[in-house]
Amino acid sequence: MNTTFKALVTGVVMTLGTSATAAECIAPANPGGGWDFTCRQIGKILFDIGEVDSPVQVTNMAGAGGGLAFSHVVTERSNDADLIVAASSATTTRLAQNAYGGATADQVRFVGAIGADPGVIVVAADSPFMTLNDLVDAALADPGSVAFAGGSAVGGFDHLKPLQILKAAGLEDITQIKYIGVDGGADAITQTVGGFTQAMTGDMSEIVGFIEAGEVRVLAVLTEERVPGFEDIPTAREQGYDVVAVNWRGLYVPKDISDEEFQVWADRLAAVAASDEWQQAMRDNGLAPFTKVGADFQTWIDGVVASTEELSREIGVIQ
Repeated sequence: MNTTFKALVTGVVMTLGTSATAAECIAPANPGGGWDFTCRQIGKILFDIGEVDSPVQVTNMAGAGGGLAFSHVVTERSNDADLIVAASSATTTRLAQNAYGGATADQVRFVGAIGADPGVIVVAADSPFMTLNDLVDAALADPGSVAFAGGSAVGGFDHLKPLQILKAAGLEDITQIKYIGVDGGADAITQTVGGFTQAMTGDMSEIVGFIEAGEVRVLAVLTEERVPGFEDIPTAREQGYDVVAVNWRGLYVPKDISDEEFQVWADRLAAVAASDEWQQAMRDNGLAPFTKVGADFQTWIDGVVASTEELSREIGVIQ
């Protein structure tokens, strides 16, 4: 690992500290984004339903699009059975694209996912773009005039969402579209509401509070059907773009914990998925049911990483 990057990891670890007794969930981004949501909701419910004996400590560790937290787990906490880390489609996308400086998906164990977060395309409330077609038309006319902010690195899952839409709209050179990658959806919303970008590409859970506050307008949700509780938001498909992009929400754990310890976390996550509290959390935050835990999830992840790597090569994100 790069010496400077390792020093940065060590510095963050010394600053944040660790918990020797209570379970800890690392959110690899700043407060307010999707990974933060995953840690705080799952952590709270784990305690509320009695799956853990004390509240789960949440540690925000933003940096390198999740790479800082990943390296911390691999190098410093590889056998910590009390540690879970928020993960999503962005995690596997970055690993598939070698965005974490040589880190690979098999350096941790993916324990499960219990919800799918619909992708969204969002503009500020005062934006001149009233529909997805308005935004697409502007990008087709002048690709450089429309910039997107997202919570993933360049070439990551958030970046790929608008590129898929514009490719479906007939834009031949999708590399002309500007994209600004920041640490988490909250930062991406700030960029867009502040007028630094024309649109935000992210997930439904990241924007619910901004919708309620009247700060944003959602032009499209990237699901097959409209999301329950948000029926007024049209899908991209309805507007002529056959693009579906959902972001699973789940956890990974250190690689060197035992199979028994891995199964404990799988069982705990399954209990959260089955709880009334999680069903309500999904309804409140626009998540769709998506439950895969344990060994089956790890096998599925292996396939996702392989297919993402293949797609990324096709569009030139990696060589």
